[in-house]
Amino acid sequence: MKHFTHSALAIALISALSACGGSGSDDTAIVEPDTGFSFAATEMITNLTDEVIVAGYSDLAASGEAMLQATQTLVNTPTQANLLAAQQAWKAARQPWEQGESHIFGPVDSLGIDPHLDSWPLNTTDLTTVLANNTGFDAETIKGWNDDVQGFHTMEYLLFGDGVADNSKDISELTANERDYLMGLAEVFRDYAKTLDDAWLISYDGQSGKAYGELLKNSGADGNTFYSSEVGVVEELINGMIGIVDEVGNGKIADPFGDSLAKADTSKVESQYSWNSLTDFSDNIIGVRNVYLGEFEGGADKQGIIDFVNAANPELATRVKAEIDDAISKIQAIAGDNDMPFRQAISDADGRVRIQTAVDSLSTLQASLESDVLPLLKEWKI
Repeated sequence: MKHFTHSALAIALISALSACGGSGSDDTAIVEPDTGFSFAATEMITNLTDEVIVAGYSDLAASGEAMLQATQTLVNTPTQANLLAAQQAWKAARQPWEQGESHIFGPVDSLGIDPHLDSWPLNTTDLTTVLANNTGFDAETIKGWNDDVQGFHTMEYLLFGDGVADNSKDISELTANERDYLMGLAEVFRDYAKTLDDAWLISYDGQSGKAYGELLKNSGADGNTFYSSEVGVVEELINGMIGIVDEVGNGKIADPFGDSLAKADTSKVESQYSWNSLTDFSDNIIGVRNVYLGEFEGGADKQGIIDFVNAANPELATRVKAEIDDAISKIQAIAGDNDMPFRQAISDADGRVRIQTAVDSLSTLQASLESDVLPLLKEWKI
């Protein structure tokens, strides 16, 4: 279809009228070209709420319970095998959390659960003081302490060690007091993960407020002060994708990477104790793919943001999907043939080349989401 400017369209109409003997009087109106696209978003929003966001937080809550059980076993029977099992439980809980960072809005923010569970960097100085001056740790006491001595990374440090030479730890290095602290931390984690799941399923504020999932699915309904229309919901979802792509490329990777080998800083590497950083980063972008496609990997084909984009521009919809996949692949490729941890890769010449390639792919994806996908909201005829 040809697209005329307003002046070109006017000239074309006048020429057509003249050819037909038209007088060109004020009775002839200039018709504006029809622009925009139509898309019924209700099914997509319902699916993303139930099958991606709520399902992910339910997985997190289940993983939190499993991590608590693994920690209880470790405390009761401190063997190497049980330490390894607790480490695996930590990694298993990490996955739904990191994938969920693609939609880190709502209760995870308003209830302060994000900093409770995932504050970084860890304050190892205060952690040492806590361990030296306290015993018999209980969950309610821990909840009153600073976020940077609880959550994922405190448990990570106690379970895996300092991560400098390796990501393993011998059971003989895990003191009785550290085991007790792990026990309290795991209980706190379980509680916060359940609170987040309940906020989406039962009540967003744990009191009289509706389930946040229902607010997302029923924008514009009476009493819904969060979302006045489906446009606001879709905008929230797209901005969530943009936010985590930006954070991974320009924060989680770029900050420790530095602008030169001499300025690489391992102290800024998140999940450095477990050497789980690259898995974290790829899970972040897998979370973007979950929202974009509307399902977890291997799930049934359901509506996601790709369907919204496809209604406006099928070529763009396909391109963004390819860019998401490429970013995930490039992040995973940072490890190279030797399965190099990210904290080592930032100080390795070849590793830095692979890292820059991943950063470039994330920049490409971010630009597409910001400059091509987000503006579609203004063209959407709802």
